[in-house]
Amino acid sequence: MTVLVDDPLWPAHGRLWAHLVSDETLDELHAFARANDVPARAFDLDHYDVPEEMIPRLVVAGAHPVRGKELVRRLIASGLRVRGRDRR
Repeated sequence: MTVLVDDPLWPAHGRLWAHLVSDETLDELHAFARANDVPARAFDLDHYDVPEEMIPRLVVAGAHPVRGKELVRRLIASGLRVRGRDRR
């Protein structure tokens, strides 16, 4: 089981956001999100958008902090990545 969180680099709604993903299964990702009070509405096809202030709590709960490029590389390798053109 590996849940990953990247650096909060994405500005929106007056705060910075990061991505929370699993490199195994979406079931694992959803279970981790539910266990850590990440709202279901934050899910975007292959990841959850999480605010910067939530990251320390997610890391304590077991999420592994990685750089964005590493997160994307591992998401692609898992077969879970939804490409931008497929998000429409």
